[in-house]
Amino acid sequence: MSLEKAHPDDPKAASQADAEGLLFGFMTKRGLLYTLVLGLILIWLFNQWFMFQVKMSWENKEDWGHALVIPLISGYLLWQSRELIRKTPVQVFWPAIVPFLVGIHAYAYNLFFISNPMLQGFSMILVLGSMVLFLTGPAMLRHVFLPILYLLLMVTIAEAIMLQVTFKLQLLASQGSWVMLSLLGELFNFSVDLDGNRLDIFTSTGEMHPLNVAEACSGMRMVVAFYALAGAVALLGCSQWWQRIALILLAGPVAILMNMVRVTVLGILTLVDPNLASGDAHTLIGTILLVPSLGLFMGVVWTLNRIIGSGQQEKSGVNA
Repeated sequence: MSLEKAHPDDPKAASQADAEGLLFGFMTKRGLLYTLVLGLILIWLFNQWFMFQVKMSWENKEDWGHALVIPLISGYLLWQSRELIRKTPVQVFWPAIVPFLVGIHAYAYNLFFISNPMLQGFSMILVLGSMVLFLTGPAMLRHVFLPILYLLLMVTIAEAIMLQVTFKLQLLASQGSWVMLSLLGELFNFSVDLDGNRLDIFTSTGEMHPLNVAEACSGMRMVVAFYALAGAVALLGCSQWWQRIALILLAGPVAILMNMVRVTVLGILTLVDPNLASGDAHTLIGTILLVPSLGLFMGVVWTLNRIIGSGQQEKSGVNA
């Protein structure tokens, strides 16, 4: 985005921008230079958090690997809005200094006093949004607000919150998968007992295969990944606010359901080979289940778009 002040109805300013040349469809050369410089300053300022987040995402791909893709999706959202960004006048918005300073102080406090990476990440995004608002103004923020807000999904959730939610999701996953396995057992001649977070699967010969619903199967991490997936589909595939809200609300129930399916599949695999329910196979199953979930979200998007299309056609027919 360009940092020069210009009004879209000013022919002189428009011709000057055209003469200067646009890069990536919406940025002037000077604007790109400013963006790169400010980006490098931001990376330097929040270097410790960036290093933590990249390391956490890379070493725990099955849990937080989606965080590495979030900035790319945000960048694509900006590119989709390049025409609106290019035509929006830029102005300095001084009140944005207040949230900018709040974000800087919050980051320093969470870095040096309580060492909370989650709040460090939220502080970084607050600083980024405030900096954009300060340099480009409220009109521009309307076009870049959602890409910046989407970055929240790349922040690793604090372990204390994870532990509070994990236990309840463990019970829910255990109970749901127990019901599914019990129904399958009627067809394939095996039985299942539930004891807290442990499932005991008995073959027809009386052999027992225990399956512990570990924290990795609790669903918390899967819920975060599904919200990131739902947010991407909502922002890229929907144009109406109510459509986006519907998809976001759907993310939680779908994630919980898919996690039950995940535990059920692991339970079936223990009957074939107990080693398939742990290690790399365990991670692979969770990754594969993202595919039908994406298909489900895309189906919902298609249905919502069809509803809008049908409504517009009916309205056009009435007006005719």
